[in-house]
Amino acid sequence: MEPPAAPPRPAPGGGLFGWLRGRCLGRSAAVDPARDTFRAMTGLYGSIQPADSVYLSTRTHGAVFNLEYSPDGSVLTVACEQTEVLLFDPISSKHIKTLSEAHEDCVNNIRFLDNRLFATCSDDTTIALWDLRKLNTKVCTLHGHTSWVKNIEYDTNTRLLVTSGFDGNVIIWDTNRCTEDGCPHKKFFHTRFLMRMRLTPDCSKMLISTSSGYLLILHDLDLNKSLEVGSYPILRARRTTSSSDITSSGSSGPRAVGSPCHQNDSGPVSEKHMSRSSQREGGSPRNSLEVLTPEVPGERDRGNCITSLQLHPKGWATLLRCSSNTDDQEWTCVYEFQEGAPVRPVSPRCSLRLTHCIEEANVGRGYIKELCFSPDGRMISSPHGFGIRLLGFDAHCSELVDCLPKEASPLKEIRSLYSHSDVVLTTKFSPTHCQIASGCLSGRVSLYQPKF
Repeated sequence: MEPPAAPPRPAPGGGLFGWLRGRCLGRSAAVDPARDTFRAMTGLYGSIQPADSVYLSTRTHGAVFNLEYSPDGSVLTVACEQTEVLLFDPISSKHIKTLSEAHEDCVNNIRFLDNRLFATCSDDTTIALWDLRKLNTKVCTLHGHTSWVKNIEYDTNTRLLVTSGFDGNVIIWDTNRCTEDGCPHKKFFHTRFLMRMRLTPDCSKMLISTSSGYLLILHDLDLNKSLEVGSYPILRARRTTSSSDITSSGSSGPRAVGSPCHQNDSGPVSEKHMSRSSQREGGSPRNSLEVLTPEVPGERDRGNCITSLQLHPKGWATLLRCSSNTDDQEWTCVYEFQEGAPVRPVSPRCSLRLTHCIEEANVGRGYIKELCFSPDGRMISSPHGFGIRLLGFDAHCSELVDCLPKEASPLKEIRSLYSHSDVVLTTKFSPTHCQIASGCLSGRVSLYQPKF
């Protein structure tokens, strides 16, 4: 493997300071999340002040439910409560376009397929495809869900669009055969109380969170195979472990729980659906299902709702925002993926381990707060009351793999940025520039970036 390319030399007279400023403003080579120079970017994020925020002219479009940058960082899209999608140039902060009546109800999520095509989904049960080169009309509208559509994923390898909604369905759309009338689609998976669905960066796993506190993981994912009721092997149904559980595991064993999957509305996972291959030497077949109840601090005896679900950009961990069933506590938790066969092949494995957590402000009860990882995975941006908090795995914003604790540890607060006058519902890092966006309940969008 060749060593990473060295960063460009600073321009004469500009120095390192000038080079970093140029990168921040998009006047030089794009930031590569894989390059070690992201440590300098981490330092810049830590220097951002609340006064550095810039308000975008969103006027009155209702609450901001989702923010999404194009892969090249040239466009920032805003999903609004009142049926509209806003587009901005994040570098100049200038308004590009308002897609009036993009849907007939709330716009919930936006996902870019590439630098020009993006998809939106809505409470009107539809998904719309758009082209930045021709924003006057939709490319097409996709019909298939029977309730609110809440999030969109995209497999760049197969060019399959994956959506999930409150009807409990995960639907696959073949964008390779897209026409003005829509795309061929099929129901891939169904579960009760579905909240969010995500694909790992390599699309080898699908994670699904539920309002009943379950986290479902489909391993060795094959999106071309539809999953009928009972057709997927169940690896396990249990509570995830923390580091202390691993070191002190004894006679108690894993706690069995009822499955949220559409097997039976009243009983736990049936043993007849357990696959022999899932127990043989720790191996798992395609689309094998693991059902977990992630451990949340303070929630050992109370249920919780997993409202937000994100994945580490390198596929190392998952990031959850959980609220208690009584709505009096809210937590941000990081769970490391544990790969490989279990120590005892005859016992079912547990894929996740709680490594870091922090209690949230629990302001704006009843609203979902969407948090995110930075492009390099060293930091987390989390809605916190009327602003956001930048969190790290340690005070130096080290890589997760370099600071894995023996026991679950608190996330470290790097910076707090409060510039909104209402509850912040969503936040997003730019994929290419030193910039963070946040949107609040009253419809305002703020951009945070260091000033020189």
